[in-house]
Amino acid sequence: MTVMNPTPCFAPSTGLGLFRHRAPSLTPRRARRPVCQIDEGGDGGGLPAAAKFALTGVAGALAGAVITLTLGTGNIPPPVQVPAEVSAAAMSGVSATGNEQDVISLFERATQSVAFVTTYSSSRSAFSLNAMEVPAGTGSGIVWDKQGRVLTNFHVIRNASGAKITLANNKTYDASLVGYDADKDIAVLQIDAPGSDLVPIPLGESKSLRVGQNTFAIGNPFGLDHTLTTGVLSGLGREMKSPTGRVISNCIQTEAAINPGNSGGPLLDSRGRLIGMNTSIYSPSGASAGVGFAIPVDTMKAIAGALIENGRIIRPVIGISYLESSQARALGITKGVLVLDVPDGSPADEAGLRGTQRSGAGSVEFGDVIIELDGTEISNEADLFRALDDHKVGDTVKIKVYNMSEGERIVKLKLGASQK
Repeated sequence: MTVMNPTPCFAPSTGLGLFRHRAPSLTPRRARRPVCQIDEGGDGGGLPAAAKFALTGVAGALAGAVITLTLGTGNIPPPVQVPAEVSAAAMSGVSATGNEQDVISLFERATQSVAFVTTYSSSRSAFSLNAMEVPAGTGSGIVWDKQGRVLTNFHVIRNASGAKITLANNKTYDASLVGYDADKDIAVLQIDAPGSDLVPIPLGESKSLRVGQNTFAIGNPFGLDHTLTTGVLSGLGREMKSPTGRVISNCIQTEAAINPGNSGGPLLDSRGRLIGMNTSIYSPSGASAGVGFAIPVDTMKAIAGALIENGRIIRPVIGISYLESSQARALGITKGVLVLDVPDGSPADEAGLRGTQRSGAGSVEFGDVIIELDGTEISNEADLFRALDDHKVGDTVKIKVYNMSEGERIVKLKLGASQK
């Protein structure tokens, strides 16, 4: 199965970490060119011609939209403010078919649960030592409960030092970070808003979805708040890579248009129930091309529950560092996961796995290559993550490895707990 590989749709800032928590470093030292910039024009900032995913969250272009609002500069018009409620009287003069009226009603109900997320990074003025909040980008969020918790994508807030949440009633609140799961691209924020201002979104189920169902995406593309796009559910069981490179399974594919700024917004069924969180697109240009992807609501429920309860996600790990399959292929390793390093005291160390090292003569001696876990064939790191997702911390697994000097062997390993 092909694993989709999203590319961030913004130029990552060098912020001070996620609010009062420090996030893991997920970007290389050399800054990447933005994928989606509406202020640079041209061919998308020097992107390769090959089609790529674009995470649709904190677009560099959208940071420009925020600056237009706060500093009065730039050439991007401010977002259109949509009234939180439309009265029956206002709708009385609208000519709409029964189906159109259903969609109108769905939007009016659901938009009350959609939030506008604005992120900031900290910097110091060139003329003083005073710290300033600089707009970093925008995205969407979902009101999760009456306690003020709002869900969005992790990549929307990654590297941000702060965020503000604007609800459908146009009231804005400072947000704090409850927790995040970078492996699943989900973050939970908290705002101190009265329960009367919070309208939690109705939750559906993703396990019962069928290709061909109508889908509705609501979000804030390009800073245009409360935008509705429609389409059909065009695929199920898709896989894409999270910001950490780990696979997100069972993703929903939709033809509802998803653009930069939609990230973190809801994907709804025809009854207005949440079935997924809009996350990425497949596009040669970085704009919507009719193939969007959403994290399924069943995954969201599990991750959000764990983050709200514990503030972090604990996953089973082998305790190794590995070489990505694309690089391993260049070294002639066509199958499996090459072990680079085995930290002392890790589950892999106790099981006897061997890492790659340099010999006294200066040549590289490849370590073990993991080719099977509990009977599941491992061709690359995506297969390994998928196999580990079927286990829990403390499980004992059988791992088949191949070593160039010793051939194949099987080791027993007790899975440890992730440290993040």
